[in-house]
Amino acid sequence: MTILITGGAGFIGSNFIFYMMRKYPDYRIVCLDKLTYAGNLSTLAPVMDKPNFRFVKMDICDRDAVYGLFEEEHPDVVVNFAAESHVDRSILNPEIFLETNIIGTSVLMDACRKYGIGRYHQVSTDEVYGDLPLDRPDLFFTEKTPLHTSSPYSSSKAGADLLVGAYHRTYGLPATISRCSNNYGPYQFPEKLIPLMMMNALKDKPLPVYGDGKNVRDWLYVEDHCKAIDLIIHKGTVGEVYNIGGHNEMANIDIVRLILKELGKPESLITYVTDRKGHDRRYAIDPAKIHKELGWLPETKFADGIKKTIRWYLDHKEWWMGR
Repeated sequence: MTILITGGAGFIGSNFIFYMMRKYPDYRIVCLDKLTYAGNLSTLAPVMDKPNFRFVKMDICDRDAVYGLFEEEHPDVVVNFAAESHVDRSILNPEIFLETNIIGTSVLMDACRKYGIGRYHQVSTDEVYGDLPLDRPDLFFTEKTPLHTSSPYSSSKAGADLLVGAYHRTYGLPATISRCSNNYGPYQFPEKLIPLMMMNALKDKPLPVYGDGKNVRDWLYVEDHCKAIDLIIHKGTVGEVYNIGGHNEMANIDIVRLILKELGKPESLITYVTDRKGHDRRYAIDPAKIHKELGWLPETKFADGIKKTIRWYLDHKEWWMGR
């Protein structure tokens, strides 16, 4: 089987490549990545020389190039991680998010239609659902929760999700969608909360916390996410959406304090900054569907996962120093 993984030099995509190559050594893995600021080719160094791995620098919006790659490789499965994903950047410059996240998705699906694939999988986000109130811990996002976006980023991902659903209904594209909660783990770009706070703390720099820091997120260890996607592309029902959540809800400020404690740094480094525009208060996913249908459950408790993550960054300073 040949699997085309877009955005594979990024955080979740690279972890998915490592996971799949360990589990399925007879699969051919083709990685397509534009290598924007968030993509790091050095991340893929452990697999670059493997005979069943190929890296191609390419923009998913480049229709001719994408079609050419499909003609060469004839992938059986496409997993689309390629996306602009930083909310703050989307507020400053929405257009690039629309181009990559919507137009790029349409180009990939057109290639899938033209050359034929067994499964197209769209990796989405819980942010398409908007947010939940902090005073209603009984409420969770399910696959039937209406889309109610807050930022240009989440709007572009919701638009892509709707497009995938339309391609499935109109053209019969064998597609699935997964919407995950916040991921953490090795190789995450330093602009995201957990690596940013770790790196600033290690450099004794201020740790910027938005607003009151009480915004709640559901945290999912990246390898657990990879296992879920593996199950969906092999056993998931075509046309379905699957929510992937970690059952690890924590306020941002509590995560920052935990990181400082693990690193032996003082809480005086915490600096509260002006809140993000349209900042969602709480995300929480109900992963009951993927558990019931595919038997998936998150395996990594946050207390264990955050320690593994911190240890990885301490052991791999050469990967992030100077970024």
